[in-house]
Amino acid sequence: MRSDPPETGDATTVLTAYLAYQRETVLVKTDGLTREQLAQPHPPSSLTLAGLLHHLALVEESWAVERFAGQPMPEPWAAVDWDATPDWEFETAVDLEPEVLRDRYREAGRRTDAVVAAAGDLDVLSAQPLRNGNRFSLRWMLLHLVEETARHAGHADLLREAVDGATGE
Repeated sequence: MRSDPPETGDATTVLTAYLAYQRETVLVKTDGLTREQLAQPHPPSSLTLAGLLHHLALVEESWAVERFAGQPMPEPWAAVDWDATPDWEFETAVDLEPEVLRDRYREAGRRTDAVVAAAGDLDVLSAQPLRNGNRFSLRWMLLHLVEETARHAGHADLLREAVDGATGE
């Protein structure tokens, strides 16, 4: 169930509420679809709703758990040979059941939320640096996750409409 983000509050509360809202938007776009429907691309793109869900779970755990918190990457991501299969999350998603994908995405969100709660301050810096050698703040990470999730929620709008004509918020 989506809840509108609050109009006021401290920055952490507002940022996490916006991220939660965008997560729920993506989940709403996948609600009620079969595995086959989630695996349906919209040519000329090969992107699918299943792939988006799996990708967003990877993005959250990569940025929050691994890069920010410096914790080991959880399964299934830790076992993937990313050099051999750089699009693994997109390729394997089409074979997963809808609730497996949705539960994996929800779990990734819970892990991100736990990292945010443990950090406690938006100015805390990441355990791992970016490619340029700079560490990033919790604030930066949250904004990045909001941006990434919102962008893909837009993709999900178009994909869902192509699958069954459903439109809406």
